[in-house]
Amino acid sequence: MEEPGFRVLLTESGDQKMEAIRAIRTVTGLSLWNSKLLLDSAPVAVTEPNWLEAAQEAARALEAAGAHAAVLCDWCDRTITRVVGPLDPAPCSGPWPPEACRASYPPATN
Repeated sequence: MEEPGFRVLLTESGDQKMEAIRAIRTVTGLSLWNSKLLLDSAPVAVTEPNWLEAAQEAARALEAAGAHAAVLCDWCDRTITRVVGPLDPAPCSGPWPPEACRASYPPATN
C-alpha cells in the first residue's frame, strides 16, 4: 500500500530571520538568496512530500531557528501535530482506508 507524503509548511518567519534562513538552507539545500525569498514568501511549502519522520525533523529544525512550521499530510491536507499518540483524531479523507493514514494512526514506536 502506498503511504502518504508529508510536507513542511513554513507559516511564519519568526523574529530570528538569519537563523531561519540558515535552517531553510539546511532543510532544502537552497542558496542563501532562494532561502531568503522562501522565508519572505511565508506561508509556503518548504519541502516536497516526504516520510513523516523526515518532515517532522525538518519542522523541528525550522522551529529551533525561531520560525513557525507545520507538517501537512498530502492525502488529506490536515495539519499534523507532533505529539505522542494519534496525530490527528479526525478521519482521513484520502483515497485509501482511514486506518492506513499515518496522520490518524502513526506507526508504533519501540
